Amino acid sequence: MSKIEAGLLYTKEDEWIKVDGDEATVGVSDHAQDALSDIVYLELPDVGDAFGMGDTFGVVESVKAAADLYMPVSGEVTAVNEDLIDTPNGQ
Repeated sequence: MSKIEAGLLYTKEDEWIKVDGDEATVGVSDHAQDALSDIVYLELPDVGDAFGMGDTFGVVESVKAAADLYMPVSGEVTAVNEDLIDTPNGQ
């Protein structure tokens, strides 16, 4: 079951953003993760990459489908969760 968490803003493309001062954390909604099912590959940007709002910043692939990830705001990547690249399904 998908959950909506307090403090997160959601996009129509199923990304979420949590703003803390002048930094933001971006992720993929539970709904999108559930729809994709078993995630097998994740392509994320590098630290220092800059994006405009709506730009593609990565790709998520599952056994069912592949989907682009879209940046909900303009900005520069300051950190990437490298653990997700090695274990994209979170296990």
